[in-house]
Amino acid sequence: MESDLGEDDLGGKGWDPGRLSSTQSGSLGNLEDELNRSQPRLGLLDGDKELDAKQELIDDKEFDIPQVDTPPTLESILNETDDEDETFIPEDPVLLNVETIDTHSCDTSSLASSDSGDRAHKRKKRLPDAFSRHGSVMRHSLLKGVSSQIVSAADKVDAGLPTAIAVSNLIAVGTSHGLALIFDTNQALRLCLGSTAVGAQYGAVSALSINNDCSRLLCGFAKGQITMWDLAGGKLLRSITDAHPPGTAILHIKFTDDPTLAICNDSGGSVFELTFKRVMGVRTCESRCLFSGSKGEVCCIEPLHTKAEMRDHPITQYSLLAMASLTKILVIGLKPSLKVWMTFPYGRMDPSSVPLLAWHFVILQGALNPMLAFCRGDVVHFLLVKRDESGAIHINKQKQLHLHYDLINFTWINARTVALLDSAEKLHVIDRQTQEELETLEISDVQLVYNSSHFKSLATGGNVSQALALVGEKACYQSISSYGGQIFYLGTKSVHTMMLRNWRERVDHLLKQDCYNEALALAWSFHEGKAKAVVGLSGDPKKRKSVVADKIIEILLQYTDKALRKCPEQGKIQVMEQHFQDTVPVMVDYCLLLQRTDILFSQMYDKLSENCVAKGVFLECLEPYLLRDQLPGLTAHVMKDLLLHFQDRSMMENMEACIVHMDITSLDIQQIVQMCWEHRLYDAMIYVYNSGTNDFISPMEKLFKAISAPISSGKSLTDEQVVMGNKLLVYISSSLAGRAYPLGDIPEDLVPLVKNQVFDFLVRLHTPEAPHDEEVYPYIRTLLHFDTREFLNVLALTFEDFTNDKQAVEHQQRIVDILLKVMVENSDFTPSQVGCLFTFLARQLAKPDNTLFVNRVLFDQVLEFLCSPDDDSRHSERQQVLLELLQAGGIVQFEENRLIHLAERAQFYQICEFMYERKHQYDKIIDCYMQDPMRKQEVFNYIHNILSIPGYSPEEKQATWGKAMRHMEELITLSPSKGADLVCTHFSEQLCEIIAKLQDQLLLYRFLRSLLDPSRDGAQVPPELLQSQPHITELFIDLMCQYDPAEVNPLLQILEHYRLEETIQIAQKHNHYETLAYLLEKKGDIEGAFKVMLKRLQDRLSPLIRDSVDSVDHEQATSIKDVEEALAETISLCERTSHTLDQQQREALWFPLLEVMMSPQKLLCSSNSQLYSASLKSLTMDVLNSMAPYIALPSILQRILQDPVYGRGKLGEIQGLVLGMLDTFNYERTLLETTTNLLNQDLHWSLCNLKASITRALVPKQDFCCICLQQYKRRQEASDEIIVFSCGHLYHSLCLAGKDCKVDAGGQSQWICYRCNSSSKGRSGHQSGTDVKRSRTSSLVQVRGASIHSSREETGKKAISESVLDPQQLQAFDQFCRLYKGTSRLALLSELCRSQSPEKSRGYNPFHGGPTSSSVFQNENFQLHLAPPPIVDD
Repeated sequence: MESDLGEDDLGGKGWDPGRLSSTQSGSLGNLEDELNRSQPRLGLLDGDKELDAKQELIDDKEFDIPQVDTPPTLESILNETDDEDETFIPEDPVLLNVETIDTHSCDTSSLASSDSGDRAHKRKKRLPDAFSRHGSVMRHSLLKGVSSQIVSAADKVDAGLPTAIAVSNLIAVGTSHGLALIFDTNQALRLCLGSTAVGAQYGAVSALSINNDCSRLLCGFAKGQITMWDLAGGKLLRSITDAHPPGTAILHIKFTDDPTLAICNDSGGSVFELTFKRVMGVRTCESRCLFSGSKGEVCCIEPLHTKAEMRDHPITQYSLLAMASLTKILVIGLKPSLKVWMTFPYGRMDPSSVPLLAWHFVILQGALNPMLAFCRGDVVHFLLVKRDESGAIHINKQKQLHLHYDLINFTWINARTVALLDSAEKLHVIDRQTQEELETLEISDVQLVYNSSHFKSLATGGNVSQALALVGEKACYQSISSYGGQIFYLGTKSVHTMMLRNWRERVDHLLKQDCYNEALALAWSFHEGKAKAVVGLSGDPKKRKSVVADKIIEILLQYTDKALRKCPEQGKIQVMEQHFQDTVPVMVDYCLLLQRTDILFSQMYDKLSENCVAKGVFLECLEPYLLRDQLPGLTAHVMKDLLLHFQDRSMMENMEACIVHMDITSLDIQQIVQMCWEHRLYDAMIYVYNSGTNDFISPMEKLFKAISAPISSGKSLTDEQVVMGNKLLVYISSSLAGRAYPLGDIPEDLVPLVKNQVFDFLVRLHTPEAPHDEEVYPYIRTLLHFDTREFLNVLALTFEDFTNDKQAVEHQQRIVDILLKVMVENSDFTPSQVGCLFTFLARQLAKPDNTLFVNRVLFDQVLEFLCSPDDDSRHSERQQVLLELLQAGGIVQFEENRLIHLAERAQFYQICEFMYERKHQYDKIIDCYMQDPMRKQEVFNYIHNILSIPGYSPEEKQATWGKAMRHMEELITLSPSKGADLVCTHFSEQLCEIIAKLQDQLLLYRFLRSLLDPSRDGAQVPPELLQSQPHITELFIDLMCQYDPAEVNPLLQILEHYRLEETIQIAQKHNHYETLAYLLEKKGDIEGAFKVMLKRLQDRLSPLIRDSVDSVDHEQATSIKDVEEALAETISLCERTSHTLDQQQREALWFPLLEVMMSPQKLLCSSNSQLYSASLKSLTMDVLNSMAPYIALPSILQRILQDPVYGRGKLGEIQGLVLGMLDTFNYERTLLETTTNLLNQDLHWSLCNLKASITRALVPKQDFCCICLQQYKRRQEASDEIIVFSCGHLYHSLCLAGKDCKVDAGGQSQWICYRCNSSSKGRSGHQSGTDVKRSRTSSLVQVRGASIHSSREETGKKAISESVLDPQQLQAFDQFCRLYKGTSRLALLSELCRSQSPEKSRGYNPFHGGPTSSSVFQNENFQLHLAPPPIVDD
């Protein structure tokens, strides 16, 4: 087996078996330690032994001839005698140890097509993202010595083309003419086994295997023979011809760990165990069949090989063998007796995919056990094999590897890395644990040899199954071999090898391509132990980091030289800056990651300083690290250059941000301070004073001096001065709290000193060099004028940190005394500022451990000052200040009754509320809200909260309720809607009383409108109350008829609790005809409602019949519009009620309406005015058109002809009406005939096509079941039937039943196609009839009963008689319907019928609105398809 341990750099020299083997005798525990290392190694030697075992290897780039002293010719080797005395001894006995290899691993990944180096004309194709992360993981080499002699053998001795390869400490290559060529470690041809004459008899070499000690070679041939050769002397030891059935090719021949035991697999799919014995000098071979091809062809076998030092592993005693057939894999134990330990079916897969197997020992959960990887298609399964204490073997499934390509080879490179070859001959290197793809390489140029001819057994007549021949199309088992972490690929004219690159080689490979960023990233991943497929690094983290760090420093220095060397010499400065911005930050990042600032600020900085642009970019790169305090060891030279650079570039903010993170003790302090002050870098200036000289007072003096002059003179401050003042406050606060400014902390030994210095500074009586008129305590006075509130907050925080020692108490009391002296005795402070002071004092006095003393008289003076009724200025400000004072604890300083008196006098209603709430007089707070013009609207929420929220006593709630009831009229006047919400929630039982109190009728209407409108949000009146007292709703309707008559009718359709008779009287009182008609119609008095509407129409028509020759056009238009409106409402009434009346009652409605419209025309005809004749005739036509669906046409014509207006003359006036009626009749008759013809044609066409479809013969697409992939003739049981669908898919009935493909439809069970319905696999076995009808993939089914004794030619069909359409017939019918690509004709006609029916379309319930059903004509995709039905060929 291959090991996952490290290897050294091969230098591109190709195959090196000497350095892949080992002589280790370590324990399993030591092996686990080695396997747990993050880097894969190919030998188990320690560092010294590995170096001793190295050999000088041949560089395939530099030679074309095998490097041997006297290379033998092919002819001399072929003419050698079998009993030659001189035997072949390998150059190094160590090479005979094969512990670290997996010689017979059949599943290997493909290799790259490039040469052994990275030549430009043969670059490997890689995925860009994987290449950028991992570099070139694999190194590809061409074994030129082996390749050239394979070609030479084919030309000179007719050896034929290569067909198979096996690799151990030797390389064995089989040819198509039966020869086996043996090469040593130097690629020199040592042996040529066999002859072309034997090859003509046995056929091509189809399989090779070398035993563990490299002493024996097994050759399998295309015609079934097996030969065993002695690799030491080249003698033929055995020629086996009867180990398996004749006429089948040897697909695999494998030695096991037992040198007397081998396994072979032939093209018949059988597997045989070969036992070699030597009795009395006679060599024999016994064969035992392990698996018969009649039970399923095996096409891949893989015995478990273990290294010599692992022979004591408990799993080795079983001699495990994995076999892969076309449908499943098996793991069996050959010892102590034959036993099957596991079978595992593949599931669904492509029949042409190649089964693959590979063993490897891995460490999981601290235990070393073999893992079997197997796949067929695009999913790799991993099985972990364990042995328990009882001796039983357990096989556990591990995480699967899902791919997007089909595999033809799988190879373990080590326990963590695998190589996969897909069907497109692309090699994928995968990290097994993370399943990340590390690299992808093209190896199509190798011209890989495939074993298709042996799987098809062409040499013996091709007597194999079609399934095995299909798998053989992509089989390359014998063309790929792995040994010691190297993968060998056999091409038609060459042999190639692929192996993991050493970590240095991977980095250097990127450097050769000028990919410095990628090389650094890869090296850093090695440094952090996060890289994949690592080779050549120590497992000790300290050693690993040390080695890789040296390499990274080397790369960085090379990168620096390259960046300076390739800098654009000409062009814009921006181009040069961009060049260095792409390179210099990377160098700085990695130097700081490695914490090598000595290299960064010495060698690298000195080199970059040669270019001014590079130097500037370098200095700017340091800023983010400085800001994060990640740049220790910054030299004074670099620090000075950095500040000068920022100053020259006018990047002052950046410079200030950097200064406060520097150790500037080594620089000129005065120079930096002067520079900071000139450029207004106040934070930097303070930091330099503090950290450079431990001076905390000088910065304060400089800032005070800048802001005190304008404040003392009463001038407004500039923005810059405001910034300085704010910084001064923060600086004082930080200093008094023991924190450094702008960041960090003051050293603990300096904190008491700094606090005392700052305190003494603030309480100074005068400034240095003060003028004679300077007021006392200038510093405190200046800060109070600048920002009173913030300065007092600073003092409050300071007081929190003070300890209760004597000195601290004295300091606090002195500060308070100075504040009172400065502010109370001075009149230039505003009420807000004074209030802030006393609020601050109140908070301090309210503390439990208070030690301050303040005269209570001062608080009384402040109260009088704030509550002065004669001062109307800053009313809200004074009230807010007093409120804050009270909330801060100042209430204890005042007499409460006096405070309330002063607050009421000053109209401080919030203060009154505060005091009343303390006394729980919540009812009085209502007066505060009502009197406060700014908060009147909040009274509703307050009342609601008091009455709703728990926590108040019943007496308090009752007092509040009574107060609100007494002020209810005032509340409703303030907001009718909010008043209605309040009444509904808390005063619904007093509704009548409240209504009686409201004398203003308009206010009462607004209140009732908010109260009773169902569409408004908020609380609603209980329906029981309105039902018991309908006069409330009737009062609301009465008021609405007065103030908003247009809204009466719509609202009546929503309101419920009113009496019809009383409401009708209200409508009659206000002459509201529309409302009256609605109520009468609701009452059921259709005739009364019609009379009201008819009366309203007559009233609208009466002005028109007057001769108004002098009327204005606008008045005429208004009158006609009123008539149209009244007529439309009357017609609507008639249409709503006509469908419930008989013919006589309908005529009693429509004819009076027609008479009302025709009578004015008589009067107009007799007068001189013809102003409205045309309009009235048009309206009359509207009446006639509306009544046509309800009144018989002869009755209408008779009534018209009897009218004197239309009755006389030549009927010219009614010609249009009569012709219109006739056209309507002709249209309806034509429509009926057309729909009948269309329905008949559609029905006939659909039935014809349906009949043709269900009687058409079914043709399967394949002759095997789509589920089990077995031929349809292979049945599991006698009752198994064959089911064929119209889609062409074929199944066994038992397979289909196992996939829940039987559904119930119409009380009968029906089959559905599994493959076509694969998207619905998750549904249950039973579907409703509707679901079955909707199935689009159901097919017509023919079932053939296949009994055990029936012959292959039987084609009898099982008929299924049904009385209803099965799902397949329904699907066919649906397909014909979908040919229309639109709404069916039947749906269109149904919609037309529904829309044209006078009985249904005119039906309208006035209480529930009109019909809301959707129409197919309203669909935006609706189109008429006027083409005839499509013709479908049978």
